[in-house]
Amino acid sequence: MREDFKALRVIPEGPVVKVELNSPETGNAVSALVLDELLAVLGALHDDPGVRVMVLSGAGDDFCLGGDRREFGDLLATDPAGADLRSLAGKARRVCDALATAPTVTIARLHGGVIGAGLALALFCDLRAGAENCRFRMPELALGLPPAWGGSLPRLLHEAGAAKVRELMLTGANFGAEKAAELSILHTVAPEEELDAAVTRWTKPLVRRSPTALRTAKLMMNAYGNAHRLADATLFDAELFSSALGAVHQARRG
Repeated sequence: MREDFKALRVIPEGPVVKVELNSPETGNAVSALVLDELLAVLGALHDDPGVRVMVLSGAGDDFCLGGDRREFGDLLATDPAGADLRSLAGKARRVCDALATAPTVTIARLHGGVIGAGLALALFCDLRAGAENCRFRMPELALGLPPAWGGSLPRLLHEAGAAKVRELMLTGANFGAEKAAELSILHTVAPEEELDAAVTRWTKPLVRRSPTALRTAKLMMNAYGNAHRLADATLFDAELFSSALGAVHQARRG
C-alpha cells in the first residue's frame, strides 16, 4: 500500500490497517483529497487478501466535523453550473459504497464530533465504537441542503429506524454516545482512554477469520440488507446536493 498520503495517516499492522483522517486543523473536514485518498486505500484492500480489518479514526479532538464547506464554495465560484460539485458528490458516494463493500471488516473508531459527512463515513463501516464524549448531528437542513451526501440516508434509516431519524434530521439536534447506541449508530461505547481496547476486542477474533468467509459474509449481509430496495434513489444524490448547494450559494451572494 502506498505511503505518500497527505490527508490520511495509514498504518499497516499485519492483518489490520489503521487509517486516520489527519487534518485536525480543519476538524478532519472531508475534502476531495480525503475522498481520493480513501478510494486509494479501499481499492488497495481489494488487492490484499492478507488484510482482515480496516480501522477508520480521526486525529485531534474530533473524528470528523463534516464536509469541507470552504471547498464547496470554491468549486461553485469556479464552476457555477455545478459540474465539479456533482463530481465531488459522486466521489463521496463511491467512497461510502467502497466502505460498505470492502472485502475486509471496516471499523469506525469515533470520538468528539461526528457530524454530517463524518457521520456518513462512520455509518458505512461495519462496526462502530464510540467514546463517551462523542457528539453527533445531522446539520444538512440547517445549511439549506438535502440529506444527500454519499447515499447515507437509506443506510441511516435502515440502521437507526425512520421515526428517530426523522426527528433528529428535522430538528438538527445534537445527540450523544448513549443515544447513538440506542439507535444502533454505535455498537459499543467506552471512555476515550479505553476506546482502543474496545476496538482490539473486535480485531483479535476477526484477524483469525478466513478472508473468504469474511468477504462472503459481507456480500450476503449487503445483499439481504438491500433486498427491499426496488430502486436506488441515492443515484440522484449528487444532483440534489449540487443543485441545493448552488441555490444556497447564489442566495448568499445575492
